[in-house]
Parts: sequence; C-alpha cells; structure tokens
Amino acid sequence: MEKLHLAVLVLPVLLGLALLYICDIVWLRPERIRRRWRKQGVRGPIPTLLYGNTQEMKKIRQDLAPAQKQDTNNYVYTLFSHLLIWTKTYGSVFLYSIGAVDILYISDPAMVKDMSHCTSSQLGKPIYLQKSRKPLFGEGILISNGDIWAYERKIIAPELFIEKIKVMIGLIVEASVPLLEAWESMLDNSGGIREIDVDGYMRNFSADVIARACFGSDFSTGEEIFSKLRQLQKAISQQDSLVGLSALWKYLPTKSNKEMRELEQEVRLLILDVARREGSSSSNSNIYIHTTHNDLLRSIVDGAQQCPSYPGTAEDFIVDNCKNMYFGGHETTAITATWCLMLLATHPEWQDRARAEALDVCCGDTAIDFDVLRRLKTITMVIQETVRLFPPASLMVREALTDVKLGGLDIPQGTIIQTGIAVVHLDRDIWGQDAGEFRPDRFMNGAAAACKPAHMYMPFGHGSRSCPGQHLAVVELKVLLVRLLSKYSFSLSPGYWHAPLFRLTIEPGFGMPLVVTRLP
Repeated sequence: MEKLHLAVLVLPVLLGLALLYICDIVWLRPERIRRRWRKQGVRGPIPTLLYGNTQEMKKIRQDLAPAQKQDTNNYVYTLFSHLLIWTKTYGSVFLYSIGAVDILYISDPAMVKDMSHCTSSQLGKPIYLQKSRKPLFGEGILISNGDIWAYERKIIAPELFIEKIKVMIGLIVEASVPLLEAWESMLDNSGGIREIDVDGYMRNFSADVIARACFGSDFSTGEEIFSKLRQLQKAISQQDSLVGLSALWKYLPTKSNKEMRELEQEVRLLILDVARREGSSSSNSNIYIHTTHNDLLRSIVDGAQQCPSYPGTAEDFIVDNCKNMYFGGHETTAITATWCLMLLATHPEWQDRARAEALDVCCGDTAIDFDVLRRLKTITMVIQETVRLFPPASLMVREALTDVKLGGLDIPQGTIIQTGIAVVHLDRDIWGQDAGEFRPDRFMNGAAAACKPAHMYMPFGHGSRSCPGQHLAVVELKVLLVRLLSKYSFSLSPGYWHAPLFRLTIEPGFGMPLVVTRLP
C-alpha cells in the first residue's frame, strides 16, 4: 500500500519532468537560439511548434501561379520557391525551421566567400543528414567529417587527379561503344530517325565509366549495384520530405524502412562480391582486387586497414566508400549529360556550333585524348552553362563544427548553414537579366569572368569540401558529347514534359525523350 501511495506521488513528478524536457527540446531551446539570432539582426518566418515552417513551405508551393510552374528557365520557383520568397522578405540571410532543425540560409556573396575559406574542421556535413542518408552513404567521403573525412580524401582524391584521368580517357571511349551500338541498331530499324528516352542510356554510360575506370569491371558487373543505389536514392529523397514529427519516421517498423534496410544489405554484399571477384588477393586483407585498371578500388581496400577512428570494420570502410564513388561518380554525371542533350536539342544554333567543333577537332581517325579534349572550347562552354542551370548539387548544406564568423555574424557550433546553389546560379543580380537563359558564351573568357563575384559559380561546391571527381565528370561529358554530336542530331520530343524533380539531385521528372536523327 505504501509503495502504491509512493508511486502515485512520484508518477506526476516524473511525467512533469518529462514534459518539461520535451518542451525544452521542441520549443524553449530553439526559441533561445532564435532570440540570439534576432539580436544579430537575423530574422525569418515564424515557426510552429511541431512542424517549424514546413506547412508554410507547402502552402507557398501550392499557391504558385501556373505560369511560374511551367517556366522552363525558372524551375527553382517550383522546387525552392520558399527560399526565393523568404529572401525577398527577410534578405540574403534568414533563419527557418524544418521541424526540429533550424537552418540559417545564406546567399550573401561576402558570407558565401567566407564559407569557402573555412577549413573542413570548421564546416562539415550536418549530423542530421549523416543519419538520414546513412543507408546510401554510410560513413563515406561524401558525408563524413573530421579525421575520417580527411583520411578518405587523402586516399581517394589522388586517384581522381588529372594525370590519372588522362589514362582513363580510352576506357571512357570504350564505355561509349555499347551506347552507340544500341542507338545504331534502333535507328537501323526506323529509317535513321527515332524518339529515344535518353535518360536511361546516360545512366548506363556513366555507370559503365565509373565501373571501368575506378573498379576494373564493366557496367554488367555493377548493374545491380547501380539499380539498388538508385532505389535507395528515391526512398531517401521521399523520406527527406518528411519533417516535423515525421523525422522519427525512419525509426518505425514501416514497410519502406524495411525495404531500405534490405536494399542496404544487398548493396553491401554486391560491393564486397565485386571486390573479391576481381582477381588476385590483396596482401593485407581477405578482400580481393583486380590486377588491371582499378587503382581507386585498390586504394580503398588498402586504406581500409589503416583508417584511424573509423566507426566500423574494414569491410564497412570499403562498402561505404565504394557506395559513395558508385553514386557520386555515376548519378550526377548522368543527370548532367541528360540536361546537356536537352539544352542542345532546344538550342539548335549551339548544337550546330558544338557539332562543328567536334567534327573539326576529332576529324578522320584522330584518337580522342586529353590534348584533343582540351581544344574543345565550345563544348566546354556548353558543359559549364549546363551545370550552371542544372547544378549537380542544388543545395549546399554545412554544419558549424566549431564557432565561426561569417561576414559580421557569429555562428555558434551546431548551426546548420544552407546555400541554394541552383537559386544563386539563376540570380539576375549576379548573372544579369539573362540569368535564366542558355547562353554558353557567357563562359567565353572562363568561369571567373562569367559572373560577379566569381565565387558565386559553384556547380561542384567550393572550399575544402568541393567535389574531388569534378575533373573526371567534365572529361567524361566531353567524350560523350564528341561521340554523340559527331553521329546524331537532337531535337526535343513533342511528348517531353519539363518538370524537374529534386531527388538529392535535380533530374527530369518524366524522363528525357528526344528525337535522335542519324547524320548523313
């Protein structure tokens, strides 16, 4: 009886403490943080208790004028309209909330420049993204921080230096052969002209390149890996849209969460199998690697034995970083190639100029090598303009790993900082009134002269965390465009619907059907 009486007294106290704790987490603590920001002059939309500003974000998108939704040159109005409206309302620096996460949005050029000067120990990838995207990236180079990231960069980046990429050009040309053969077969059966949904072919080509150049295999070996990573990407992008209380969704035993765990395990086994099946044994591991062209795989395998403070096993290290390379080296390049063909199809004058250059530089039996690719001025400008309009990374998100100062603001440790690369790349104040137009000649004198200030062009990120594979991506795109433009012309299919979607990258929502015509 006494125990029951004690429980009746203690239970309300415990419940009260629990409620106070929850209240502190979801309201009092965030409000104290916002008050400190207001003292520094940073404002933003007023958040609700559980959902932050996410309901307002949804309403903004729903209220968009139909004309804005269909504006080909301003897809940011559809995908990032809240950022545009809040920038007009609160300025180039403001604070907003996605449920339990407050985000400091920055588009001020001076502060963006300061961010590029920060070291990897000052700004890193946010912890909440590390958790939500763990099935896709693990603790790999694209998402890790601190000593782990520095070590991964040290072993991976040298394998993507330009001297290494020069040796890969022949493999990239070889990877284009199955694509050309498939298209030739289709065109033979249709009188030399046919509508082709090029999106899937660009993915297969890019997957073949990363498999051949970095892992010593071909697309057929890694096809299942690429397919399952693609499924993981879609599942995670859907889960990223769940905010507020739904942030707990990933911990629930739902069907989608179960499928994600199964996909993650299947990808793991497939990657380890690729490493083992590639031939001879590595001296320090039961993982096997091929004896031909797979220096990146060899570096990852060897590095797995020596990584300090890695939270998993050597096999975890191999799987995580191979997943990062498979995804990062494949997905973003494939999407850029798709957008590139779409833009050339809708701007025939630039398509003709790029084709003339390709035929001139690569005439006759001239082999495609680095010196040939370096002479492709027009095609280089086309690629630069494509990644401006459709940057591979549309949002740059960082977390302050220590107290830093950006511009005149004191940024406390733990602050999530976001910059909309896609938004900045279409800003008329930076690029001029034709910011939304496809005008490759703006890069005639190089990227540094294309906009003011020059550091606001950042398709591959900037600073210490810039993409280590950007040179490989550009070389791959140059080879692909030379091969395709020399043989075919492209025009937009009447059935194409321009509806870009955000799935970690900006991609066509309904494929990319183009009318492909064989050149005489």
